[in-house]
Amino acid sequence: MTKLKLFTIGFTQKTAKEFFTTIKQAGITKIIDIRLNNVSQLAGFAKKNDLIYFLKELCSCDYLHRPQFAPTKEILDGYKKKQIDWDEYEHKFKDLMNKRTIENLIHEKELNNSCLLCSEPTPDKCHRRLVADYLKNKFNNLEIKHL
Repeated sequence: MTKLKLFTIGFTQKTAKEFFTTIKQAGITKIIDIRLNNVSQLAGFAKKNDLIYFLKELCSCDYLHRPQFAPTKEILDGYKKKQIDWDEYEHKFKDLMNKRTIENLIHEKELNNSCLLCSEPTPDKCHRRLVADYLKNKFNNLEIKHL
């Protein structure tokens, strides 16, 4: 059985050219935006309406916003303000994904050649890696590639 490919990417520290070229070259057909807030980012190309336009025009790529795949504002703020460390953030967010049963919010086949989008430049301390790992545990036919 062929594995389904799920990608992840962050847009911070990338130019628009780097970002959209990476999406196109990877063969991604859908961006799944898992940011809590997708309208007030510093990178103009990553704001919801601009992103939808650029993805369609430059990459023939669809867009889906899934804020249910993001941490709550309280969890995120706790980490950003150093009230909790990464281990506690990870624990709280994993609990939240379990409570939300996020695997029921998307069909496994919908993940194939899709890409989880967040802002962090690398996946190591980003919730997109945690979401990808969670979904891989629920849908064991997934192969994860961080871009």
